[in-house]
Amino acid sequence: MSPRPFIGVSGRRFAAGKVFKLESAVAIQADYLDALGAAGGVGITLTPEPLSDAQADVIVGRVDGLVLTGGPDVDPSRYGQDRAPETYGVSDLQDEFETALFHAARRCGTPVLAICRGIQLVNVVMGGTLDQHITGRAGLGAHGIPNGGGGSDNTYSVVVDTLLADVLGASAGGRCHHHQAVATVGDGLRVSARTDDGVVEGLEYRELAGAPNWLIAVQWHPEETADADDRLFRALIGQAAIA
Repeated sequence: MSPRPFIGVSGRRFAAGKVFKLESAVAIQADYLDALGAAGGVGITLTPEPLSDAQADVIVGRVDGLVLTGGPDVDPSRYGQDRAPETYGVSDLQDEFETALFHAARRCGTPVLAICRGIQLVNVVMGGTLDQHITGRAGLGAHGIPNGGGGSDNTYSVVVDTLLADVLGASAGGRCHHHQAVATVGDGLRVSARTDDGVVEGLEYRELAGAPNWLIAVQWHPEETADADDRLFRALIGQAAIA
């Protein structure tokens, strides 16, 4: 029997009282780990901590794939903006940790599935910007409320001749929970999916053949509906098995 690929999953630190009553914690929603397990992998929660390039390379070199997970907002200073009143939960540690993991994945040729905050982090790392608050804007549909406020079920139009189209076909459905969105697309990236209102819902490398490794980034949360459609996780596991 072939070994199950190990997939690193970016965890988050929580203060005492958030997960355990008296102690701080490192955690991630079980949906991510369950989806990876059902798709044939083993999810390993990675603890946010300061990392040098060499340390990040060691961590990423010991897993077969990487999932950058959802969560609070990326610090707007990383894309040259002041913080809007609606921007919340900024953590320099989380930003630095996930940035280090993503750079290491590019250096190591490790496949990456980036989800919700993950797509935003990838876009910023690649030189792009974010719209800090789209909720309730005229002309835009519902995109859910993050941080446990409820999701919106949407349909995503997938761009032809993209890696995402190879996995999902011309359209996909799923639940999203975001108040921010990709604005300027980062260098070397291209849009692979949008909602009907034009909001970017998917990114990948612009030149697939020349990219250092496999990347699918989506704004929605495929882990929440993986019981019905786990193709993104199976695609990651399949790529991780040969990377």
